[in-house]
Parts: sequence; C-alpha cells; structure tokens
Amino acid sequence: MKKIVIEQSSKAFYTAQSGLVLVGELVNGSTSLCERLDKRVPGRPRISHSDVVKTYLGLLCQGKSDFEAAAGLAGDDWFREALGIQNVPSQETLRQRFDRHAQAFERIIDESITELLKRRKISVTPTSTGHVALDLDVFCLDNSDTKKEGVSRTYQGYDGYAPIGAYLGEEGWCLGLELREGSQHGQNGFVPFLSKVLARARQLEARPILVRTDSAHDALENLVELSRHADVDFVIGWNPRKADKDSWWERACREGRITEPRAGKKVAVFSTSVERTHQGRRYRFRLVVRVTERLCDAKGQMLVQPDIDLEGWWTSLDLEDLDVIAIYEKRGLSEQFHSEIKSDLDLERLPSGKFATNALVLTLGGFAYNLLRLVGQSGLMGEASPVRHPAKRRRIKTVIQELIYVAARVIRTARRVKLQFGRHCPVFDAFRSVYLKFCPG
Repeated sequence: MKKIVIEQSSKAFYTAQSGLVLVGELVNGSTSLCERLDKRVPGRPRISHSDVVKTYLGLLCQGKSDFEAAAGLAGDDWFREALGIQNVPSQETLRQRFDRHAQAFERIIDESITELLKRRKISVTPTSTGHVALDLDVFCLDNSDTKKEGVSRTYQGYDGYAPIGAYLGEEGWCLGLELREGSQHGQNGFVPFLSKVLARARQLEARPILVRTDSAHDALENLVELSRHADVDFVIGWNPRKADKDSWWERACREGRITEPRAGKKVAVFSTSVERTHQGRRYRFRLVVRVTERLCDAKGQMLVQPDIDLEGWWTSLDLEDLDVIAIYEKRGLSEQFHSEIKSDLDLERLPSGKFATNALVLTLGGFAYNLLRLVGQSGLMGEASPVRHPAKRRRIKTVIQELIYVAARVIRTARRVKLQFGRHCPVFDAFRSVYLKFCPG
C-alpha cells in the first residue's frame, strides 16, 4: 500500500456537514422562530437572539449538546451559510445568553414545535383501531456527581432529572418535553401538561386520539380529565398499590378467561366496572385486569409458594380484553424515543448548572428531534434511501450519520453557492430530493 500524505489546506472548500442546509431550510422556511425571538425577547444585541438559538440547534443536529462545541464555529463559513446565521456566537456568549433569557426562549421554542409539524403537514401512522396514539411518559436523565440545580434522587435510583415527554403516532413526533426535578412525582403537574399536548395533537390530527401512559399516572383526576374530551380514548396503567393479590386471583378464576401458556403458569384476564366519585360527581370506568399465577419458574423449578402477579389497565376502548392489553403494550415504543433524545442528541447529561437553562436546552432538544425526524422521514424512507430495510421511521442517529454528516465540496460563485457531492455518494439522490422538498423554489 502506498504511503498517504496527510496535510491541511489553507482554503475552506469543503464541508463534512452538508446536511445542515436541510435543517436551515426547515427552521427558516417552515417556522417563524427567528422573527419571534428577535421581536418578543427584549434587547437588540450585536449577535441576535435568533443567531444564538440557531447556532445551538445546529450543534444539536450534529449530536453535540455542550456549549464548548461552539468554539471555532466563527470561522466555519458553511455553518453560517447553511443555517442562515449572520454572526456566530462564541461559547461564552451562547451560555450567557441562554442563562439570561432561558424562560423567554423556552416559551417561543415550545410554541414552534407545533408550528413546524403543522406547516410540514406531517404523516402520522394510526393504531389498528384507527386512533392516533399519544404516548406520555416520564424518563430519567442521569446527572450523578454534579451539583446542578434541580438534580435529586430519581425513581431509577440515581441522581438526575425526571422530565416528561409526549409523542404522537408510531413515528414518535415530539409534542412536548418538560424538564422536572429528579424527585418530582410523575403526577405532579401532569394534568396541565396533558391538556397542552392534547390541544397540540388536535391541531395536527382530526382522527380520534388514544392517550397511553403507565401506572405512575393512575390518578382519578387524569381519568376524569380524559373523559371530558370528545374523540379521545385512553389506556392507563393501573397501580394495584396494596391490593390483595390472592383475592384478585380468586375473582379472576371465577370471572375471567384462563389460559395456561406452560406447565405451572396460569393467566386469567377479565374486565370489571369501577364506580368512583370526583368533586361530588360519580364516574364509571372500565378496568381490564390480568392475574398470573406461577407454581414453577420457566425452567421447571417448583416455587415454595405460588407467585401471583397483578396487572391492570383503565380504558375507554370498547374492545376485547386481550386487544386492550396488546394496544397498551405497544406503548413501549416510546422508550425508544426517550433513548434517541438521551443518546443520539447527547442530552443525558445537561450542560448547565442552572435549571432554567437546562429546561431550555431540553426544549431545544425536542425541537431538534423533530427537525431530524422530518429529514429522516423525507429522505430515508423512499426508494432513493441508502438504508434498505423496511421501517416506519429511522433512528435519529441514522439520520445524522446518513444525511447530516455528508461530505461535499462548497463552490461559491458571484451569484450562487453550490454543493458538489462525490461521484459515488450513496445519499446524493435522497439528499437532493429532501432539499427540493423543503426548498421547492
């Protein structure tokens, strides 16, 4: 093999992040984010508020969340060109501006999440019942061994934050991300968040909404709130708390349908109607219950005493018991969306010591997540896609690898800028189709 000479040119005639132009077209062409930031947030600094926010969005869309990643961007002409930035801030300016205007920035960016999805007329895959799923869940961000504001013990057993997220459809469009202290109970502030994301889902979808969430939100106020909305159904995990498992097993044997998946294991499923009172009014809810009795483990080892497992789900769906359970179990897909935000966008450990700034960063993470999801759904799902296996969506990491980190030569003439891709670039057709879709002119 011939020895290769490694050297650095004095000219910037190429870029390894040509896909940032797709992000720039979405932010500038499909939202009014920049205008609202510069008009509604006080102050007219030399480096505008919109330039500061777009700089950080550009970093997030490369999978970088730390402020230090902004160092050296001032000399990157393509970064500025692709995102439509006039002046690129330093890492110090980026951090200080976020600290100073965290709450104002967060409100505007949170509004832009729905605006982006609405303007792009997103495609949403429904469930087998014809509903569009809206999954809400709390997840944990590990920020152990730090003294950041709001970090406390989470239900996962480590110190960190416990934000809540909401995702629409099987594609997992993010309708909201809200940062919370690690020790905050999932039900605290849940109803206002639920109302907000339901209103957003209504703006995007005319089909019935199916709200799914786990037993951390087994609260009467949630059931009552959901029952007030027309064309909204729900499946919410039941928290048996201190229920007598033996009594439930006896009842399941009398009223339920019993199956025996293997020797020593019996499963009984049935549903019951439960009447509850809230603020002087009576409500009746359906509860689907599954009780499992194990006399031996999967390897045939007999147990000293029977092991009884009790599960349940509150629902408004008029379906068979097993169908309700099957629809709820698909809610586990939302764990994948959490993972993409935590790992693919590098938001597991938030970059600031201030809670408000980290809340802004997480909201920006939700916005960047939707930007990359739009790029992936537009460019990596068709025949021109370099990814061949069938799927309903592409992971955010795949989008960054395939369409953001694409090397191209930047050619500037008097009137235009050209991106020239390699002769054998596998994503050229997909890249061009996405760009023409986002920038038809």
